[in-house]
Amino acid sequence: MQRLSRTIDAPKDLGIQGVIAVPEGAPVELELRLESVMEGVLVTGTARASAKGECVRCLEPLDHEVDADFQEMFSYPDADDRGRVKAEPADDAEEDEDRLYLEDGLFDLEPVLRDAVVLALPMQPVCQEDCEGLCSECGVRLSDEPGHHHDAVDIRWAALQGLAGTIQDGEKDEMSGAEAGVDEKQEK
Repeated sequence: MQRLSRTIDAPKDLGIQGVIAVPEGAPVELELRLESVMEGVLVTGTARASAKGECVRCLEPLDHEVDADFQEMFSYPDADDRGRVKAEPADDAEEDEDRLYLEDGLFDLEPVLRDAVVLALPMQPVCQEDCEGLCSECGVRLSDEPGHHHDAVDIRWAALQGLAGTIQDGEKDEMSGAEAGVDEKQEK
């Protein structure tokens, strides 16, 4: 068993495109534990990095610390599940596709690291848990203007509201008198 600590540069596209990702070339700290087992080498580790993205509610830039754990078995290329040398080719081609192998004593950790980091990232990152987002009418950030609102007009009454704007103050008084006359006739 061996323990290693390494800092590597982040590979390209380490994250969720257009939402949040670890920038290419940013430092990724790895804490690894390598164990020799019958079938190959068991790699257990933690990756730490800083991801950048934007809040899905208000579109403000944000930083998110990623802490991703992973564990993967890298098999010897010429051994079966019990560590015995294979006498004939395996019939389970599907099973071999999911396996990762050691090649000349080396293993490629990038696919394992990518899977662990992407799964550890939030699918909908927010700048703060109580972020209110943007106004759907004008786009102003609601956290910056707490009492922000718009007077919504019901489209069904919009024509009457336009009619009400054309009536002059004097006409309103005349209409009130006319309405009073109608009310008197109805009472008789």
